[in-house]
Amino acid sequence: MPPHSAPAATHTDRMDKNTITGFILMAVVLIGFTWYSQPSAEQIAAQREADSIAAVAMQQDQQRQRQLAKEQAAAAQQARAATLADSTSLLFAAHQGSEQLITIANDLIALTINTHGGTIEDAVLKGYNDQQHQPIHLLSKADAAMVLSLPTKTDNIITSDLFFQPVAADSSSVTMRLPLGTGSIDIAYRLRPGSYMVDMVVSANGVANYFTPSEQTLAIDWSDRARQLEKGFDFEQRYSCIRYHEADGGTDYLSETADDDEECDEPLDWVAFKNQFFSAVLISHQHFTKAHLTSRPFQKGQGYLKDYHAALATTFDPTGAQPTQLQMYIGPNDFHTLKAHNDLSLDAGRDLELEDLVYLGWPIVRWINRWFIIYLFDWLKGLGLHMGLVLLLLTIIVKALVYPATKKSYIASARMRVLKPKVDELNAKYPRQEDAMRKQQEMMQLYSQYGVSPMGGCLPMLIQMPIWVALFNFVPNAIELRGQSFLWADDLSAYDDVIRWGSDLWLIGDHLSIFCLLFCAMQVANTWVSMKQQQSAAMTPEQEQSMKMMRWMMYLMPIMFFFMFNTYSSGLNYYYFLSGLTSILIMWFLRRTTDDNKLLAQLEAYRAAHANDPKKTSGMAARLEALQRMAAEQQRQQKK
Repeated sequence: MPPHSAPAATHTDRMDKNTITGFILMAVVLIGFTWYSQPSAEQIAAQREADSIAAVAMQQDQQRQRQLAKEQAAAAQQARAATLADSTSLLFAAHQGSEQLITIANDLIALTINTHGGTIEDAVLKGYNDQQHQPIHLLSKADAAMVLSLPTKTDNIITSDLFFQPVAADSSSVTMRLPLGTGSIDIAYRLRPGSYMVDMVVSANGVANYFTPSEQTLAIDWSDRARQLEKGFDFEQRYSCIRYHEADGGTDYLSETADDDEECDEPLDWVAFKNQFFSAVLISHQHFTKAHLTSRPFQKGQGYLKDYHAALATTFDPTGAQPTQLQMYIGPNDFHTLKAHNDLSLDAGRDLELEDLVYLGWPIVRWINRWFIIYLFDWLKGLGLHMGLVLLLLTIIVKALVYPATKKSYIASARMRVLKPKVDELNAKYPRQEDAMRKQQEMMQLYSQYGVSPMGGCLPMLIQMPIWVALFNFVPNAIELRGQSFLWADDLSAYDDVIRWGSDLWLIGDHLSIFCLLFCAMQVANTWVSMKQQQSAAMTPEQEQSMKMMRWMMYLMPIMFFFMFNTYSSGLNYYYFLSGLTSILIMWFLRRTTDDNKLLAQLEAYRAAHANDPKKTSGMAARLEALQRMAAEQQRQQKK
């Protein structure tokens, strides 16, 4: 070995010590900052006192709100009593009556409509059960309410205070009639056969004289407390929100994690109160205007996810010439089901894009899910296989499709590996730091001569990332996994909790997901295999130091993944475990089938064939070499 090779080893040892020292200092700073920033006993006592004051203030505010509600109820009662006593009042007949429940149903859904208020009081999905194995009540009297309001010349019509009369009722339709003077206002409900769509048409009959010409607005006040339906509160709440569709075709949503209010200036086609797997959607074919949407998240343990509220307005024709056409979709967030219900729109020329309720990711990722993953998943599901096997086959097929890119990435790394002796010679030739520029220049020239690109293994791996992210968005929203058991997991759409304890632990929760542990362990193994491959490749000492830092970060990522994914669905963790295991098997296969001697011979043949043809010495390495020469020339000019 040349005598000047020793300083390079000393330099590497010094870098190793510096790296270790850096990590120790980072750990000391982190621990010290955590200790320093923790509150003192006085601060804790002050915080407790502030919390107590805040709790008292909240109780007082709640008492004021209850008192105000009582006063408003009393005033409404007095107004109702005055109306009942005045037989000439426009709403006199509407205040007379008794509560009656009318049920309309098909094979998928049953709706209960109360004559007191004239709106849907209960909605039961027949084909789905909650965690107590009871049919899902997506809308219920205890949690949801819809109030329609119309201003007349003398009174404000508020449907929650009035009694309707059921007419033209059968098993799947009913008309709720509100007597208004000598005329009426009708709300006709018609449940489509074999669907989750109910038509809700509001029309006027002989009441035009009671309204001013300028007042042609129907106000809708809709609220619902979204009940927790799935096992994992945090995971379900993360995928529950208010979504809405603008008339120009865009879909947007309110925050999924925090309090949020939205004043929508654009007219809307529909507003959806969305749970992870089910939605109630209110649709207007004359558009909603002046929409004010509010979403408030509940805390864990209260049995609810979000408190939704929508204040909406749409057109109303008192002459009855043009009825107000509304619809409601009350059903599952199934992509194909939602897409099929677009064809049930009362406005045949409009695409409601209800399938946007199934979140499939950002544009590129959404296209992969929309045009590839969904159809592949449907095909595998159509074979009648268990969902655990479907996810296994999905993993294998996806890995097979990206195998050419994986192989290309591996071969690029293998080429760097067989050139390692030549790179080591350059490292020995230029051991001093001031020769780094010349060493880099000759190294780029070496890569260019052999037709090797240092970045050749990166681009194929980046191509696979959108698919990895696409499955991250697809699996949690696949309602087909809901309630499907596999191995020790009783529900692939929720976390597996064979190991659990009574209380929440910081960052972990109240359980330990075995599929999450397997995924993280496989991630560590996959990182070890990948880093071993990189470690054997040709690199400069500086690159090796960078790889050491990268290796530490890659080994820390599974720990981060554990805290992130412990509450995620077992189906997603199972898929990532399979994906990591398949990657290791593919790397083992490529390593066994790649002959380094043949690969080196191919590189030598390439070098010999293009030795006298500078135009063929191109690619990333050639461009990097040109940049190195330019930088060296600039450095020489600066020294002069």
